Amino acid sequence: MLNLEWLRTFKSVYETQSFTTTARNLYISQPGVSLHISSLEAYVGYTLFDRISRKLIPTEKAQILYNFTVEPLLKLETAEQAFHRTTKTDRATISIGMCFETFQFTLEKHIPTFDFNVIIRFGLYEQMFSDLDKGLLDLIITPQKSNLRTLEFTPFSKEKIVMINGNGTDTAPFQKLLKEQKIDEAEDWLKQQIWYSTAGDMEHLNKFWHTNFNRHPDFKPNYIVPNICSIIRCLGGNQGFSVVPDFLCKPHLKEQLIEITWEGNNVIENTLYFGTRKKTKNIEEISRIQEIFRKEEF
Repeated sequence: MLNLEWLRTFKSVYETQSFTTTARNLYISQPGVSLHISSLEAYVGYTLFDRISRKLIPTEKAQILYNFTVEPLLKLETAEQAFHRTTKTDRATISIGMCFETFQFTLEKHIPTFDFNVIIRFGLYEQMFSDLDKGLLDLIITPQKSNLRTLEFTPFSKEKIVMINGNGTDTAPFQKLLKEQKIDEAEDWLKQQIWYSTAGDMEHLNKFWHTNFNRHPDFKPNYIVPNICSIIRCLGGNQGFSVVPDFLCKPHLKEQLIEITWEGNNVIENTLYFGTRKKTKNIEEISRIQEIFRKEEF
C-alpha cells in the first residue's frame, strides 16, 4: 500500500533537493528520509532522483509524479494546519515562509524565546504567495512581490548580490584586469576558477553574470552544495568563488575567512519585503517577528 508519508517526503526532497533539509523540515531523521524515498521508488518501480556528486536531480518520472501529487498534498497540509489551529487554543500559531538561509541567519536563534507556536516553511516564492493567500502562511520574507490583491508587501531592508571568494584565493590577476578595464579578459579568467553554487538554483550567479558581462555564464560550477550558508562555510579559508547576498557573509567577513571580490560595475540590490494578508490575525505576534528582522544587520 502507498504510504502518504512517502509522498510528503518526496515532495519536500523534490522542492529542496536535499535529504538534510527535508529531514529538518519534517522533523524526521535523514536515514528516515532516505528510507521513504527508496520505499517510494520500489513502489512505483523507477528511480526518482539521480544522485550525482552529492546532487539530487529529479528524473523525468519524478517531475510527472510531483505534478500529479502536489495539489492533493497541499490540500492535506491545509487540513492538517486547520486542525492544528483549532486544537491549540492556548497559544497562537504563526506560520512563516522564507528561504532557509534567511531563517538560519536571522530567526533561528530567537525561536526558543517565543511564547507562541511557530511553523517555518521553505520553498519557492510563487508557492509562498499562494500559501499566504490561502491562509497557510501568515508572513513571508521575500525579495519579490505578488500582484494578488489580498496581499500587501512592506519593504524593510535591502540586500546586495556580490561575488565572494575564500581567503585562500589569489584575486590579484582579476583585480588587475578590472583596473585595466579588460572586462572580457576578466570574465575569461573567472571562468577558469573554482566555483560553488546551490542545488538547482543559479539565479544569483546568472543575474550577476548577465548584468556585468551581458551574457549568461557558460560554465558549470565545480561544487553544488545544499544552500548558500554551506557555500560560505566551504569557501572560508579555501579557494573558490560564488555569488551570494551580502548579508549572509557578514560573520565570515568579520573573521576574514572570505572576501568580497567584486560588487560588479552594475550593483545588484534587492529590496526585502514582509508579505502579509491585508486582513490577518495574530498581528501582535507577526509584529514581533517583523521587529526581529528590522533589528538585524542586513
